[in-house]
Amino acid sequence: MTSTPPSSSADDRARIYNGRYELIRQIARGGTAQVYLARDLLLDRPVALKVLFPELSSDFSFVERFRREAQAAANLSHPNIVPVFDWGESERTYFIVMEYVDGEPLSAIIRSQAPLPPARAAGIAADISKALSYAHRHGVVHRDVKPGNVLITRDGQVKVTDFGIARAVGSDDSVTQTGLVMGTATYFSPEQAQGLGVDGRSDVYALGVVLYEMVTGRPPFSADTPVAIAYKHVSEAAVPPRELEPRVPEPLEAVILRAIAKQPSDRYPTAEDLHADLQRYTQGVPVLAMAAATAGGLGATQMLAPMGATQAIAPASATTVLPMRQATEAVATDVQHRTELVGGTSGEKPEMPKRRWVGWTLVGLLLAAALAFLVYFGGRSLGYFGAPGYFSMPDVEGINVFTAAHVLQADGLKWHTTAVYNSEPPGSVVKQSPAVRTMVQRGEKVYLTVSRGPKKVAVPGVVNESYTSAEAAMKSAGLKYQLIPVTPPPGAVVGTVTRTDPPASTMVLPGDTVKIYYFHGTAQTSVPKVAGDTLAEADAAITASHLTLNPVQSVPSAKYPKGVVSGTQPPEGSTVREGTGITVLISAGPPATVPDVTNEPAAAAESAITKAGLVYHVVYVSGLPSDNGYVTSQSPAGGTQLTQGSTVTISVVKSAGTTTSSTTTTTTSVKTTTTTLPPHSKSRHKHSPSAPPGN
Repeated sequence: MTSTPPSSSADDRARIYNGRYELIRQIARGGTAQVYLARDLLLDRPVALKVLFPELSSDFSFVERFRREAQAAANLSHPNIVPVFDWGESERTYFIVMEYVDGEPLSAIIRSQAPLPPARAAGIAADISKALSYAHRHGVVHRDVKPGNVLITRDGQVKVTDFGIARAVGSDDSVTQTGLVMGTATYFSPEQAQGLGVDGRSDVYALGVVLYEMVTGRPPFSADTPVAIAYKHVSEAAVPPRELEPRVPEPLEAVILRAIAKQPSDRYPTAEDLHADLQRYTQGVPVLAMAAATAGGLGATQMLAPMGATQAIAPASATTVLPMRQATEAVATDVQHRTELVGGTSGEKPEMPKRRWVGWTLVGLLLAAALAFLVYFGGRSLGYFGAPGYFSMPDVEGINVFTAAHVLQADGLKWHTTAVYNSEPPGSVVKQSPAVRTMVQRGEKVYLTVSRGPKKVAVPGVVNESYTSAEAAMKSAGLKYQLIPVTPPPGAVVGTVTRTDPPASTMVLPGDTVKIYYFHGTAQTSVPKVAGDTLAEADAAITASHLTLNPVQSVPSAKYPKGVVSGTQPPEGSTVREGTGITVLISAGPPATVPDVTNEPAAAAESAITKAGLVYHVVYVSGLPSDNGYVTSQSPAGGTQLTQGSTVTISVVKSAGTTTSSTTTTTTSVKTTTTTLPPHSKSRHKHSPSAPPGN
């Protein structure tokens, strides 16, 4: 997707797709769609809205491919892949909703900064290869890897986007017509340029081209038309990067040349293997591509037969869909033209030289030499001429793979490497087959198992999360961490993680320590006025003041109705440090005043408590007969303010030989117990005890 200057119109701003996505401005434009910055009105967040051109919406093949893009990308969840949130149809066209990435495309960085430092370029390529490896494992080939489809966020995170012409590997491909070439000419793999079947190794090739461009400032092949560029991908060798930019290290050049080998079998087998070699380079460990080069070439210069190229219908940097028949005819015409220039079309036989016996003599000598060569080396293989046909397999276990490669090459052996994680140093041979001292012949293949070193884990992405969430993420990943406070700028949210060292997605060993930088609360702010608000409104106001919300408390309030915020602790207007926890007080309704019911008959006390909106709890105690049925004490005391529905406990005298008044058992909320207390020395009643209840 090619970036364009931000633009907008009143018409665009007024458009809302599916009643949910409001356009803000256009941010990019590609070969089949344009991308807008939009706002998700439901979740109140920025998103990227990719809208198919209306004129293509009536083309079933384009619409179906657009739909498949959404389905393919929506199933991919990886830190280095831009996620797809939604897709649909609106305004007589189709759209995809993606994460909005606040950054710039790699293409812009290359234009303004290339050639990039080798370490930075390798790091970016390593992140891209991680994304591709994940997609390949889930059956999706990108098919259009290019700098314009790689976004770099402000904190340096790499994200691959636009699986616009990706398709599920092994799925029904009725939408992709036979003979169509899809992709971008500058980054075509040779097999893609010829309209042949592609797999993950085609993405490896395209990434190799991107890496080549990052370190040299130019792609390996360029021409006036996509046809000419595609032809070069198929039939011409790339200039080694070091010839264009001497500062490119040899190991990184070896990685690039292996990635852009013409034959897929000569490239890295998977994007994961490319990622592993890039990691070796960034860690200062010898790359396996150097061993492959020593073994017999990277294959970058091996030509594919020009079965066809591409016909220009778009600029070389744009995604291209090309009819294969026309492309093949174009290349055939080009080949014919080159042949005519050599002079091979006249049909006349060249004149024989007069001294042709000299040529026949040379031919005879060459044939004799060839025969002698075959006899000698054939005899050696059978044990003649003093040389045995077999020899003992050398021991290469425990040594570096490059040293092992030299040993095997000296003995005329071939080799194949497989990398595994273990505790041995990276790059060392941990196993070989055939085993040591096994009898082998020249030309046999030796299988080497090479250590990748201990298996690493990716640093979790925790930027913009709270530092407590970051701590949990590091623990879950098996990593240690160190919290480093940073003074926040005005308006920053205290406790938010600003960055990590190493950054997100960096591969580290389990148990390594990650530094977590977060905003430490030092700025002052005021507690907002939220009395009378709902809890949701209060939460929003407190958060906007860069404060945090503590668990709420329910308290009685004569001023505010039940369920409404009645105040805060600390009180509104208080000056506190940003990040301070604020307790919101929720009204439990008007308060209830506890009546004074001491020395009252039990029935009267119960009635008074119930009328006050409270619940009574009776505890029977022993006492003087004259006090029988009267309240001797209560808790809480009269005059106390309580939430309605709270319980008041009253102690009622029950003398021996008396029974409990029926009035104390008519309320289901009443609980009665009996407690023996010292007898009253003297009872005091506010009413005459002449006819106490229960007598």
